[in-house]
Amino acid sequence: METKPCTGILTNETRCLRCETVTARDETFLDLSLDIEQNSSITSCLKNFSSTETLHAEDKFFCDQCCSLQEAQKRMKIKKPPHILVIHLKRFKYIEQLGRYKKLSYRVVFPLELKLSNTVEEYVDIEYSLFAVVVHVGSGPNHGHYVSLVKSHNHWLFFDDETVEMIEESAVQTFFGSSQEYSSNTDHGYILLYESLGTRT
Repeated sequence: METKPCTGILTNETRCLRCETVTARDETFLDLSLDIEQNSSITSCLKNFSSTETLHAEDKFFCDQCCSLQEAQKRMKIKKPPHILVIHLKRFKYIEQLGRYKKLSYRVVFPLELKLSNTVEEYVDIEYSLFAVVVHVGSGPNHGHYVSLVKSHNHWLFFDDETVEMIEESAVQTFFGSSQEYSSNTDHGYILLYESLGTRT
């Protein structure tokens, strides 16, 4: 399976808990969509993404070896990391009690340097460097504005329509999100773009 710089390969592994047979299915991906929690980090979101899930009750897995529905464990791993890693933070969530989507302004720390270790099939550290952030400005999912932060020639630039200005690297942290549920800050990192620095074994 050939991939382009922006595509990677995920492996969806399912292990039957009766016969221990592992079924693996590969799929290409352009971005990783991560569920977020309050006061978390990209590292913990990635751990949750690749954590083991047990399939039971009405979610049982049909095992070809057993020829029947069985309890199983499922896990998603990155088989081949892309050169450009695009991370989408799921900031818009449907709240059943409200009957509508709500923006999650949760504080999610995204580092300038990111290591992929426990989410990848082989036990190597894949290092990435943050080079762009798409920011959603606004309190809700149905309205708002998008701005971008881009690193160019070791300087961070802030793009807002026709306005471009240079900002300090430390200013990137102001887009992590809010540590309280209600905050006047509505500028939150939404899509993160990381470039691979290579692998370390």
